[in-house]
This record gives sequence, C-alpha cells and structure tokens, in this order.
Amino acid sequence: MFFPSLALLAAAATAQAAIIDVQVGSSNGTLAFSPEAVSAQPGDQVVFHFQQKNHTATQSSFANPCAQKDGGFNSGFMPVPANQTDNFPTFTVPINDTTPVWVFCDQAANTAASHCGAGMVFAVNCGADGSANSFTNFKNAALAIGAELKAEAASSSAAAPASTDATASTTAAYGGITIPAAPSETVVTVTVTVEASSWTTVYSSYPGSPAATPASLEGTVHKVLVGNNGTLTYDPQFVVAAPRDIIQFEFHQKNHTATQSAFAAPCLPFVAADGTPGVDSGFMPVAANASAFPTWNVTVNDTNPLWFYCKQHSPDGSSHCGAGMVFAVNPVQTSPRNFSAFAALARTLNGTNASASASAPSGSGSAAPSATGTSGAASSAAASLALGLGSVLALFAVAL
Repeated sequence: MFFPSLALLAAAATAQAAIIDVQVGSSNGTLAFSPEAVSAQPGDQVVFHFQQKNHTATQSSFANPCAQKDGGFNSGFMPVPANQTDNFPTFTVPINDTTPVWVFCDQAANTAASHCGAGMVFAVNCGADGSANSFTNFKNAALAIGAELKAEAASSSAAAPASTDATASTTAAYGGITIPAAPSETVVTVTVTVEASSWTTVYSSYPGSPAATPASLEGTVHKVLVGNNGTLTYDPQFVVAAPRDIIQFEFHQKNHTATQSAFAAPCLPFVAADGTPGVDSGFMPVAANASAFPTWNVTVNDTNPLWFYCKQHSPDGSSHCGAGMVFAVNPVQTSPRNFSAFAALARTLNGTNASASASAPSGSGSAAPSATGTSGAASSAAASLALGLGSVLALFAVAL
C-alpha cells in the first residue's frame, strides 16, 4: 500500500491554496471593497489592491465594525493618485483558519465622512445571510455608525453659527468681482500610518480635497518650471501633492517670483488673520544665457488648496499675474474654486488695484503688493517651508 510522504501532502496543500484578489475603492471613487465578502480556506491569501483615493484594509470585529481590533492587522493608508492606472499597491493577509475575519476602511474615522460609516467593509468566512454574523448584518452595523456620526455632525452644525458653503457667493478682496464663497472646513482627527511610523494628526479638511495623509516619510518632489522658455507661466500650472511632498520651483530666464496669495486676491501677497505673511521666494533674476537655474522649495503640510502668483511687472506696467502667471497646489477641480477660476480671476483683477487692496480685509491675501525689483535672491537659492491650513506654519531653512 502506498502512503504519501508528509512532504507530498504539504506540497499538495500548497498547490490547493488560493490567491483571492480584492479591489479597495475604484477609479470612479466607489467606497467599497469588491467583492465585499469571500470564503477562504487555511493557507489561502487575501490580496487587497488599493485603487484611487486613499484607503486602508484594517481588521475590526463584528461587534465594533469601524474600529481596529486589538492586535488586528492594518495595511495603513494607501494613497493612490487619480491618474494612476496600474501598479496599484497591495496588502496581503494570510488565512490561518476558518474563523470570520472582519475588515473596514479607516479613512475619516469617527467623522461624518467615515468610509466605514458609508458601508466600506469586507469579510472573510462570514455567516450566511439570515445568520447572526452575516455580512449583511455586519455592513448594516457599519452604516448605523455612519448615520449616527452624520446626525452628530448635523446637530453640531445646527448649533454653530451659519457659515458660507461652496454654492454661495462673495466678492473678491478688491475690485468688486463676485466669486464663489469659500466652503466650510471640517476638523478631522485621524491616526496616520506611513511605512513603519504611526501618529495621530489633526487637520482641517477642505471639501473635495484628498485626506491629508503622507504617501511616504520623505515625500515626493514636484518640479515646477517658472517662466520656462520665456513664457509667463508655471509649468505645470497646478499639482496634486500629499503632506511632506516638496514643491520645487525652478526659475528660468528673466526675473520671477513664487509668491503665496489667496483665491479671493490672486495677485496680492497672502497675509493671515494674525498678520503672518505667506511664503515668498523673492525675485529670482536669471540671465538669458544661464544654464544653471535657482530653485526654491515649499514643503506641503496638508492638502488644502494653496495659491501662488508671480509679482513681477513687465516694462509696460502690466503684471505677470494679470497675464495669468499663477499656480496652485491641490486646487479642488470639481469645485467652483478650481484652478481655471483662479486664473480667470487673476486676469480680471490684473493685480493693479492698489487703492482697493489697501482696504481689503486682513487674512484675505490683502496686503499691498511689494515693489517690483531685482533684489531678493542670488543665482542659486533653496528654501524649505511648511505650509498648512492656508498659512505658513514653519520656516525651516534658507540657503543662498
């Protein structure tokens, strides 16, 4: 009689093990795992594929679907740009037995925007429909948490003073032009896990902006060419950046700046309500025959929109900003305050109405424009600054 060896039995078991692929989110922004529930045998592996936006695969429990289980696994946040179409990040969970495994997305946890509260949950080896621990009951419990969070937010909003929303309108800081009103921000507290580091962060969530979660501890460098080929442009005109990313402005021929402004005052230096000025590269003169170009770095602190312009004027007195030389970080392109609206407002206002700007309210980017000149920078410069909540939080270093 033939008896298979233990090695052959182990090989057979390995051959039968399955890889179960699960999509997390989707290119159209769906807040769901697909499929939502699977059956698996010991030795199988569940591989989560993270698509666009920023999601997690975090183990929870049937009793508390939107909170991480003690000792449970957690993929950490997996930010994926909207234009990424392949090579999505993955996270693999081995299945050791047939005990049910409950999973949720931890994005915007404990807020009205909770992904788990919207039903973004998943299960392995859950009970059949009609049983106490069915996936339907698990998902309904998550949705109930979401409904409670939304009710709490609505109650708090009703008790708070009325605020403007994205569909309302206001006027620009000068010039009397009607513009979309700034939307209300929501304070969010989340636990962030990036690589081997984890910390709790509190930030103001700007409607439509991605979650303020770093993609890596070092951050990605986004190069922006200022005045490339003699044009009055930033190239690209705007970027989508995560916290810790670096915006590296590279100044080409002529003499330009990268100066923080505000949507309501696109051609004037930003000044916070407490009087703190926005960041400003200063003028960066570059000779026509230059082959080396000065750079200036800005480190992004959150994902709220940041607005910039060039404060240089042409010999005829027209402003570079008024010609459309503006730039943005994380503009919400689906909102009325998108980049095109910002550039159009800059052209309309032209940045030359100094008398109106003198009476514009503090905190709106309303400080009078600086005098045009060639001072302020040598041929090689680098600065590193942290921006957050629409204003400067720290100035780390400047090297000339």
